[in-house]
Amino acid sequence: MTPLKITVATLLSAALAAAAGAAQTSPRLTLDEAIARGFAASHRLAELGARQEGAEAAARGARAAKLPVASAQAGYTRTNHVQEFGLQLPGQPLRVIYPDVPDNYRTRLDLQWPIYTFGRADALERAARAEASATGLDLATARNDLKLEITRAFWAVVTATETVRVVDESVRRMDATLDDVRNRLKVGLVAPNDVLSVEAQRARQQMLLIQAKNALDQALIDFRSLIGEPPDAPVQLDATLDAPAPPAPAAGALVARAREARPDRQALEVRAAGAADRAQASLANRRPVVSVGGGVNYSNPNPLIFPRVGQWNQSWDASVNVSWTFWDFGRTSADIAASRAAERAAKERLADFDTSLDVEVRQRRLDLDAARAALAAADDAVRAAAEARRVVGERFDAGVATSTDVLDAQVALLQAGLDRTQALANVHLAQARLDRALGR
Repeated sequence: MTPLKITVATLLSAALAAAAGAAQTSPRLTLDEAIARGFAASHRLAELGARQEGAEAAARGARAAKLPVASAQAGYTRTNHVQEFGLQLPGQPLRVIYPDVPDNYRTRLDLQWPIYTFGRADALERAARAEASATGLDLATARNDLKLEITRAFWAVVTATETVRVVDESVRRMDATLDDVRNRLKVGLVAPNDVLSVEAQRARQQMLLIQAKNALDQALIDFRSLIGEPPDAPVQLDATLDAPAPPAPAAGALVARAREARPDRQALEVRAAGAADRAQASLANRRPVVSVGGGVNYSNPNPLIFPRVGQWNQSWDASVNVSWTFWDFGRTSADIAASRAAERAAKERLADFDTSLDVEVRQRRLDLDAARAALAAADDAVRAAAEARRVVGERFDAGVATSTDVLDAQVALLQAGLDRTQALANVHLAQARLDRALGR
């Protein structure tokens, strides 16, 4: 039984050494570097970036709708033969007024410019620009979400690594205790059941070590996927579970800061303004549109030349046009109602967001305070457990404490170490969630 345990411990130690050697071949990643890699590798961010480009192009198109449109036209028409029509005055040859010209060619350079739309074009441009800005803010929101995910995965790896270290140290202490108890058994100072109890506890901690390593491997897989690395790529993080940051300001100040900084809230404000602009554009559909136009024709025959001649001739025209749709069976009214409803919905969603934001920020602030308080308690527990383990060890060496007392002290020290590791991780995660709630 003993040689088997030694073999398992040796294999696990070799696995740890191999993992450490593989990690040393890879660069150490800080949290900021991991976030930068995640941003570069994210398909979601790339999609939102493409959507932003499309929205900006649509805004440029809305602006261009207010500018002149120039076009070139050309065409050919073949007609049937007709009898020529002409006049013949006394003493003069026949003058053909309408010749038979079956081949008709036409070209035109045309210009159209809506010069006054009662604000419709301007409103549509503002609405398009609002949507482009909102899409950019959606991208910023997605970046904040991804930043939180990478931060969570980063500290999950650090926490799992620290957990493996804590459990491994406990297993080593248990190995030393087991050797000591076995030696005492040989000289008759302890009963055989004491050795079995220590062996059972060591096996229990060995199982915890295997579980901790599995949790570390899974955390690494999640982290690698977020930063765009292959599943088996070696990763070494440049971070330690150290003391938390200073306390955050009061909740009221944090809520005010979040309302100014949150990009998703800004996107709601911009979209509400865009909905108002679209309602104004729909209302302008009830007003006439004034436009100017003009063009140059070069045709064979030119229909503006009389009498009709089968040759190329040039002509031009200029016009001022007024278009007014005064009755469309309620289509404009429906567009106006839909736009105003969308505006109200955006404003109500913004109000609901403010309510939720107030709750979220205060909850994240409380989580951070609770995590700091738990960390202080965990520190005290580690100090007390370490001292208790030392005292029990001395008493055991003096023969006034049992192996059961030593086991209890070992387990208490292990649990205190694990609790402190988790408390440190909770502080970092609580800070990251508060930063996300504040739009940072």
